[in-house]
Amino acid sequence: MTNTHDTSQTHDSRQERNRDNEPDATAKGRPKPMEVLRQARTQLAELTGMAAESVSSFEQTEDGWAVEIEVLELARVPDTMSLMASYQVELDPQGQLTGYRRVRRYERGRADGAHRSGGR
Repeated sequence: MTNTHDTSQTHDSRQERNRDNEPDATAKGRPKPMEVLRQARTQLAELTGMAAESVSSFEQTEDGWAVEIEVLELARVPDTMSLMASYQVELDPQGQLTGYRRVRRYERGRADGAHRSGGR
């Protein structure tokens, strides 16, 4: 009998620990930021056929999330001449993609300032 009682106490304490460790975002049905980033990368890759190489910006907005993702658009040799693109991706509060657009295209080996007009 004592063994059964101890088992239920252990079970109850595990449930309490799990509740204490549960983040507020998950409890309210919102995904964690890392889940949103993974979803954004995956969904953009599915739509464009291009794999995401990196995320250059990420923020929560009034309407959900805004993410800027860098992708390889055209591989060239040497690799520093490959064409990269930066995509602005919008997601709803649950992390579902609602829109995207290419905001910049550049050679991998170029610094940010090199693409601006009027620069030296």
